[in-house]
Amino acid sequence: MKIIHNKIPILLLQKVVHKNQVRLLVTFPFNYEIKSKIKQLKCFVWSKTLRGWHSDFTSKNILLIKETLKNDVKFKSDASLQYELQIKPERKNRVISEENKEILRDYVRYLKGKCYSESTIKTYYTFIADFFDYIQDIPLISLTNRHVEKFIEDIFIPRKYSISTHRQFISAIKLFKAFCPECKIDEIQLKRPSKSKILPTVLSKEEIIDLLRYTKNLKHRAVLAMIYSAGLRISELLNLELKHIDIDRRQIIVKNSKGRRDRNIILAESFIPLMLNYINSYNPKVYFVEGVPSQKYSAESVRGFLKRSCQMANITKRVTPHTLRHSYATHLLENGIDLRYIQELLGHAKPETTMIYTHVSKKDLLKIESPLDIALKSLVESNKNNINLRLSGNF
Repeated sequence: MKIIHNKIPILLLQKVVHKNQVRLLVTFPFNYEIKSKIKQLKCFVWSKTLRGWHSDFTSKNILLIKETLKNDVKFKSDASLQYELQIKPERKNRVISEENKEILRDYVRYLKGKCYSESTIKTYYTFIADFFDYIQDIPLISLTNRHVEKFIEDIFIPRKYSISTHRQFISAIKLFKAFCPECKIDEIQLKRPSKSKILPTVLSKEEIIDLLRYTKNLKHRAVLAMIYSAGLRISELLNLELKHIDIDRRQIIVKNSKGRRDRNIILAESFIPLMLNYINSYNPKVYFVEGVPSQKYSAESVRGFLKRSCQMANITKRVTPHTLRHSYATHLLENGIDLRYIQELLGHAKPETTMIYTHVSKKDLLKIESPLDIALKSLVESNKNNINLRLSGNF
């Protein structure tokens, strides 16, 4: 007698745009029991158009549906959901006195007055808020360098923060001292740790082509091709508006990039057909890439589908959107483009920043012979009767 095993239904979680709102969509093969359980969740409603149940796109609703159906279905999610909404533990609320909260607000106004970018202000605000939460009731006038060191020892070290994060925190403290000179922190004695001298990961030209070939989604392929072909930072891609792409002059104008600088970049001729195909298919309104119409796309979504494309292309290197920018600069150098032009195209303020690509370029390195190659060639010349000497064989 043949035994029939009941298969566990697969429930698909997706991030979709419905009626100009980002929604969490739940679809599954019809199952009365699953349908009954979802109907009990008041935040989910049925859509004939989407042919599924949808709710606000939040971590809370993802956890709710997973907890409700954990014993009934096998969950599957699309790429954007997998990487954009990774569920992270809730961060405990900071305990900061009202007086220190007011000082924090004044500190933010001070940074804005110094014309720091929104990103830098947000980062420095977070550091000082965490520092205030750590020192609790210690008066600001009593703060010393030892309190800063203790914060690093008790918070940074256990959380394994990077060297660059450590350097940013010291910068935030130095600015706080300038803002609040009555505290006893000696900013001159505060030393930033030395920068890590790590060479950037670079994809070969063949890997770039493979990456684009295996990116089947037209929108995703256009995004990755734009980053590589123009050497854009992820923030520059997300802020790129359609009006700043000049097809006739084959130029891209990057507005207000890092350091509040504008620059012109070459629009790759081979990229134009792909770009036009994408624009005509997806019809973005304001920005080159959009999730919700007229709104910026998310960096997490780009990282998500880039990771998936790398897996499909069997690229095992750790690849981020910035890896494509590194690859762009390295390939320009290998193609003989002068370092000064590369600095201009990348928007680097200092030539020293661009010089790192001289260490990863293989153009000149390939001209250098390894001593092992030279030794084997000498051995072959001295044993002309045996021209098939190989390390893999017996001498």
